[in-house]
Amino acid sequence: MDMRRHNLATAMKCRSGRQIRPVPLTLGRPAEADSNISYGFIGGEAHQWYPALYEGTTPVEPTKTPEEGYHLVEDMTDKAINWIGQQKALIPDKPFFVYFAPGATHAPHHVPKEWADKYKGKFDQGWDKLREEIVARQKKLGVIPQDCQLTQRHKEIPAWDEMPAALKPVLIRQMEVYAGFLEYTDHHVGRLVDALKKLNVLDDTLIYYIIGDNGASAEGTLHGTYNEMINFNGASALETPDFLIARLDQLGGPDSYNHYAVGWAHAMNTPYQWTKQVASHWGGTRNGTIVHWPKGIKGKGEVRSQFHHVIDVAPTILEAAGLPEPTFVNGVQQHPIEGVSMAYSFNDAKAAERHETQYFEMFGNRGIYHKGWTAVTRHKTPWLLVGEKTPAFDDDNWELYDTSKDWSQANNLAKQMPEKLHELQRLWLIEATRYNVLPLDDRLAERVNPDTAGRPVLIRGKSQILFGSMGRLSENSVLNMKNKSHSVTAAIVVPPTGAEGVIVAQGGNIGGWSLYAKGGKLKYCYNFLGIYQFYAESTSTLTPGEHQVRMEFAYAGGGLGKGGDVSLFVDGKKVGEGKVAATAAMIFSADDGCDVGVDTGSPVSPDYGARGNRFNGVIKGVQLAIAEDAVSLGHLVSPEQAVHIAMARQ
Repeated sequence: MDMRRHNLATAMKCRSGRQIRPVPLTLGRPAEADSNISYGFIGGEAHQWYPALYEGTTPVEPTKTPEEGYHLVEDMTDKAINWIGQQKALIPDKPFFVYFAPGATHAPHHVPKEWADKYKGKFDQGWDKLREEIVARQKKLGVIPQDCQLTQRHKEIPAWDEMPAALKPVLIRQMEVYAGFLEYTDHHVGRLVDALKKLNVLDDTLIYYIIGDNGASAEGTLHGTYNEMINFNGASALETPDFLIARLDQLGGPDSYNHYAVGWAHAMNTPYQWTKQVASHWGGTRNGTIVHWPKGIKGKGEVRSQFHHVIDVAPTILEAAGLPEPTFVNGVQQHPIEGVSMAYSFNDAKAAERHETQYFEMFGNRGIYHKGWTAVTRHKTPWLLVGEKTPAFDDDNWELYDTSKDWSQANNLAKQMPEKLHELQRLWLIEATRYNVLPLDDRLAERVNPDTAGRPVLIRGKSQILFGSMGRLSENSVLNMKNKSHSVTAAIVVPPTGAEGVIVAQGGNIGGWSLYAKGGKLKYCYNFLGIYQFYAESTSTLTPGEHQVRMEFAYAGGGLGKGGDVSLFVDGKKVGEGKVAATAAMIFSADDGCDVGVDTGSPVSPDYGARGNRFNGVIKGVQLAIAEDAVSLGHLVSPEQAVHIAMARQ
């Protein structure tokens, strides 16, 4: 049998977390590189209702709005089905490859309301009882051993009975929304599988369905969040029970950016300890995986328990397809693939495992697997994004588990077997050195900041020029104007019919700012984390013709995320003012960027919608400026000088 004729498909579904997916949907044929396409998002997570979409490297907009029934998972599924159908119609004898990695069920948990409503009352018992129910089902299904122990909940994770009674309806709804999102995703993956069946290629298609994203995520805080950007900006105290209760019915909808509470994340990692980010323990790493290939796998509904890692998927696919490991790709020499093919286990449930050793590390949380044993240490708490006092790495408490007998890492043998623990600790150091993990560094704020980390940056200096056709610029591609005074200046041409639409905007309905025209007047909106919108508006309308419009923001100072005063100018004359009570300190959005002449994705201001907000005139250029570059005594910017300064800093 010529294995190179088989089709390959992988579907990866996340049970909430923060995985970077450069290409969520990749479609292509191994034999013809020019047929490869991609469709999806490039941020760490995607707004399911208003995604920042790319087809290849070209930004594209959704064909519908949420009100018209748009959702990213359905869109990606349609794209995959149509592409496979086209490929089989044109060259049916050629194999295909699909990498299908939706944002689901990664946060934000966005799903049509009717899917969430299907689970009303299903989680009223809370997360502690849910863990007991889940482990019982897992044993009944045979996916965990019958003697597997349910690990204890750590003191850092509150018990369900400890949660405020007033908050429980919100907590319950968080899980209903998540469960609906999970089933909604399964439904659309099922559509993709059904399409393969209709094309008569299902039996000869190797399908990997990887259910997870490094363990369920606990970044939603102890009480969950309506908009996780609130927590990422260090403002979680704003999400009081009253705040969350007032928005209960909006969870999962287009105006939310929601995530569930830590207790639910822990339950979703049953029967293990901890959650995503804790790379040491299985709750932060182990995921269920389904492999379907009737013409290549004799068994049906069987369980395989050999240890394997996600790095083993690529070698398995290459072996199944009969393809050699590439040594060069597009002229670039490749490092050897580090994984081990799983194919040997497909038709031999008792085969000795071949992936014998694997290190783990994330934010200082470390672990090592070796021939059925694990040595692990938790260094950092996932939901404490800032301000946690972590111990020195040498002071971390290491644990030892015999996972060949202790499936859930429930019985710590470190005190009984110190020599075995030391052996595995040494092995971790060897593997960490081999794979460039060292030196360890848990200084998150410093590592994120390019200045302290020493990473090259796109934007230098204190000003940036944007032109009229630029858009979908990530926050790292735009001058950082947070926590400081700044200005936004634009040279525009107003049409005879009057000015209308977005001049420049950054972020979306979960946070950002926009300078635009409404009813002929110049207007500015600062959207504070989707909670409040602050406005400034000109007293008169913009006349037809060329103008220089400007917004000056005088930052109040005194720390991060403070407010400031907004002043609007037209041709150097002050025409309006307003106050902003508070600002985002760290981030507006994971994927909604900066646009000139339009606001793509979700709209920053409620004054305009997600579609039809393009500026109706001409935008010659926009200057973003901070510090002395934001100061202009006449409130006018010389275009020649602005361009000269910008070019000098390249």
